[in-house]
Amino acid sequence: MLKLVIGNKLYSSWSLRPWLVLSHFDIPFEEEIIPLRTPESRGRMLEFSPSGKVPALVDGDVTVWESLAIIEYLAEKFPEFAIWPQNGNARAHARAVSNEMHSGFQALRQACPMHLGARFATPQITEPLQAAIDRVEDIWSEARNRFGGGQPFLYGAFSAADAMYAPVVTRFDSYQIPVREATRTYMDAVLAHLSFAAWRDAALAEPWSIPDYAAGHTLVESFV
Repeated sequence: MLKLVIGNKLYSSWSLRPWLVLSHFDIPFEEEIIPLRTPESRGRMLEFSPSGKVPALVDGDVTVWESLAIIEYLAEKFPEFAIWPQNGNARAHARAVSNEMHSGFQALRQACPMHLGARFATPQITEPLQAAIDRVEDIWSEARNRFGGGQPFLYGAFSAADAMYAPVVTRFDSYQIPVREATRTYMDAVLAHLSFAAWRDAALAEPWSIPDYAAGHTLVESFV
């Protein structure tokens, strides 16, 4: 059986992405959680990932690390599932924006780390942060308008692209980022997704806490 090695569900945005794909498409797998930022974390991660980071997918003698690489591996291994959109134009667009997410949006990542256990006051919206927010909203709007077919997700049905952007949905929600009405509609669809709800419920039940993830932010509401 596949094994997905992940970090704390409360904070690990990179781990959330492939986990959502596996869960949504009902692909059997087992998970192993390695708590982040402990003295043992890196050593344990190196047992599964040469980068010393999570997530990592173990499939027999094959190991794949990095969220997007894991998702691509799953798409090749399970072609019966529409992990990427079936329409060629939509699939190309989905891959492009997913790669953009994988490599970019540093201002958003730094200003609003994923934290599913709390809601915070809106941080100062600097020019780089606003540019990142605008770009994300434009990506979501274009995908849904061109390829969504009036359905809740970016390309109609839930796909790898939605999994790649799910952590951004949580960031916008947790930090109460002002967004367009259409953006909020899409966010609500992701937050209500059964697989995401299962991840969040498990996250809130975890015994680990990393105070640094809340540092510099004004707590409005705690869920843990």
